[in-house]
Amino acid sequence: MKEATADSIRGWYLAHRSPIDALLIAGLSVVSALLGFSGNWSVLSVLPADVSPWWTLATAVPACVLVLTKHRAPWASLIVATVIFGVDLFTTGGLGPLVVLLDVLWTAVFVARPSVRGRVLVAAAVGVAIIFIIAVMRPEGSAPLALLVAVQFGALVGTDYWWAVAVSQAHELAELHRQRAEEAAAVAERDREEAVQRERESMARELHDVVAGHVLAMAIRAEAALSVPADEKVDRAALRAVRDAGLDAHSALRSMIVVLRRGDGQLSPTPRIDDIGALAADARRAGLQVDVTVAQLAAMPAAVEQAAVRIVREALSNCVRHASGSHVEVRVDGVGDGVHVRVDSRGGAELVATSYAGGGWGLSMLAERVDALGGRFSAGPRPGGWRVDARLPAAVS
Repeated sequence: MKEATADSIRGWYLAHRSPIDALLIAGLSVVSALLGFSGNWSVLSVLPADVSPWWTLATAVPACVLVLTKHRAPWASLIVATVIFGVDLFTTGGLGPLVVLLDVLWTAVFVARPSVRGRVLVAAAVGVAIIFIIAVMRPEGSAPLALLVAVQFGALVGTDYWWAVAVSQAHELAELHRQRAEEAAAVAERDREEAVQRERESMARELHDVVAGHVLAMAIRAEAALSVPADEKVDRAALRAVRDAGLDAHSALRSMIVVLRRGDGQLSPTPRIDDIGALAADARRAGLQVDVTVAQLAAMPAAVEQAAVRIVREALSNCVRHASGSHVEVRVDGVGDGVHVRVDSRGGAELVATSYAGGGWGLSMLAERVDALGGRFSAGPRPGGWRVDARLPAAVS
């Protein structure tokens, strides 16, 4: 309850701070005059010593008005406050104009640019020097007394200036940290979005390379069995192939579901160069004539090895789909500081099955995969057939 009341009072004060401060300074001036407080800078005064303290209000009241204008026109208010203080300095020597000058000076320095603050500091130093010179030149003045007056004024103005600069720099630093925090949050959000996008692309490639491949194999084997006269042996072989492809697709889907639910594990076992033989065997069972030549290769990064196998898998799947019964030659060689994968096909005929005609994503995904590794990829017709050609670097940056 007490904290809520204090917060309420603080909020009300901040909302009406300027008029409240003006009234407080005016009240301080009245109390000072009532107590007979005047002649703060008597060594500089040009008035008789017996001037009434109430004359200090002649400069204090107009000065209080500047407290109301300091935020809208800080520099104009500072100039007028300096003039009023100068008049008070050489006359009544009241307290109000000094307080107003320090208040307006603080506001002006707080909102000023660093270059302008330097000029204000120079002007304040010049003002202190002028006060010292005038105090020394006064008939009743002396060097020690003039120095004391100058030091007092310099200490007041210098402390006020330093405080305003310190608070302003603190605000600037806080604003800089806020901007950097916002920039860091924006970068983190972009990184998160990019990570999500990369994960989506990885899942899409995995779905296409593994799950979609197995499902398509099931459709192709079923289509092949339906395109020839019924034969128990052929039909059972086709059913076994469909079953095996279905089990492989189920296993791949389960691994992907585990990754999605738990956030760990692998999407599927990483393909190895040794798996190319099994891929060729599956293609032969689908009706292709496949010759495989894999050279003795040096150790390579897993990403390069996986890309090489994916290229062979996709090329053979396309041959089964678009060139059934064709002769396919698969070559994997080490060339220079990289790996060369080439799949050539000749002859064959396209299966009549529009329901699972591909959308051309396979080759574009392969091109993206090879490009990401820094390699080169091409696929297109050649005399008498089709060629898929890829050159992969032996090292990944």
